[in-house]
Amino acid sequence: MFKTAELGQKVGKKEYHERATQIREALLEAQVRVREVGFPVILLFAGVDGAGKGETTNLLNEWMDPRWILTRAYAEPSEEERERPEFWRYWRDLPGNGELGIFLSAWYSRPLLDRVYGEISESQLDERLTRILSFERTLADSGAAILKCWMHLGREPQKKRLQSLEKDPLQSWRVTKQDWKHWKMYEDFVSAAGHIIARTSTEHAPWAIIEGADRRFRSLEVGTKLLEAIERRLAGSAQPAGEPAPVPAPDSVAGGSRILVLSSLDLTKQLPKKDYSKKRDELQARLNLLHRKARDRKISAALVFEGWDAAGKGGAIRRITPALDARDYRVIQIAAPSDEEKAYHYLWRFWRHLSRAGRFMIFDRSWYGRVLVERVERFATDVEWQRAYKEINDFEQQLVEYGIVLVKFWLHISPEEQSRRFQARAKIPFKRWKLNAEDWRNREKWGRYEMAVHDMIERTSTPFAPWVLVEAEDKRYARVKVLSSVCESLERALA
Repeated sequence: MFKTAELGQKVGKKEYHERATQIREALLEAQVRVREVGFPVILLFAGVDGAGKGETTNLLNEWMDPRWILTRAYAEPSEEERERPEFWRYWRDLPGNGELGIFLSAWYSRPLLDRVYGEISESQLDERLTRILSFERTLADSGAAILKCWMHLGREPQKKRLQSLEKDPLQSWRVTKQDWKHWKMYEDFVSAAGHIIARTSTEHAPWAIIEGADRRFRSLEVGTKLLEAIERRLAGSAQPAGEPAPVPAPDSVAGGSRILVLSSLDLTKQLPKKDYSKKRDELQARLNLLHRKARDRKISAALVFEGWDAAGKGGAIRRITPALDARDYRVIQIAAPSDEEKAYHYLWRFWRHLSRAGRFMIFDRSWYGRVLVERVERFATDVEWQRAYKEINDFEQQLVEYGIVLVKFWLHISPEEQSRRFQARAKIPFKRWKLNAEDWRNREKWGRYEMAVHDMIERTSTPFAPWVLVEAEDKRYARVKVLSSVCESLERALA
């Protein structure tokens, strides 16, 4: 695989300056077009120590407008980063629409090192590469142009390069004992890298193997490959190869009708007022003890509340928070995305909200807006919301695998009960602000929302993150069921 990057290719000064000028002008023009069209560009550098990753990054910042370039280099995770899922720091650092993000020692670094040092088997490496492929697919599906460059040197050229850097007073700091250790393990690195590249070079996120011995040659190659990746995206050839299977519409189901999951809920369930206070207090005390144990063991919890307008999400949340230490939880209100949030993948803002270990994250509405309101109101295309089920499942699986206790609630009420609650809100001064014209308008689309909820539950109620469906016609019953479910989930995690 790497033989073509060990040919000793060189470029003369005159040819370099002529071609570099052309490539630089073309890259600057492409950068303007990227900002006009509005999509992110991701350039990832990996490769052999001393092959010019850092120097090429600096050159691109000189050639292009650095105001729209983000450069991110990663070392071992900090304490803050270790207290969140692995990909949190990469989601946090993604470029927005119109920006170029250059990533060094990023999501391929740790799997490569772990394989070379024998920490993981080849099958375990493939499992981690599958997660990377899903990550890159998600970014590409949202419009990102992705290019990955493996900067390569043969074993002897690498040795000469490291020796040369050591002799240069201005560059000697670049060479470490670890670099020489890795040089001795050269064959192991090349073998593992070859497997990684073969497994993860895709149409939407290809690898380019760049010979790094000659500075001028590698600079032109990277500039050319980057320009080609941007132009492919601008031309539309980097779009996803396939589309998700469509979700059946109500009138396309055999027989013209469809039994929906919400219709199976018994909305007559009630909890007498005389029993409510005692149960609530007992559950809050139980939750307080569990919360403190989880905090001590650095186990986080993410509680997701979805449901009809006026179904009681806020009331249920307000029965949870008194049992928690105010320093260790945050209620995250999710509304329409801001202009900044619109410049990123829709999951970006939720990754950013992930707290450090031992904390509670309480989402009042969540990432499920993609398959609910954005689907029904046509803010997302059919392809966008249909592929979101897989993206959401993958996101939640990462949270659960990290050890976060994820509990998802859908609070269900009837249209008649919602109407009664709307009318009551309109009469109460301190609740009137909750009601607006859009709430009444959304009632006209109840059937479409009910279908969207059915599909959401069907496609995202997984063994690792099942939905808890709450019969919320009676507020007391709903609040107790929510508290009980949170306690049970924490107990399972702490067992």
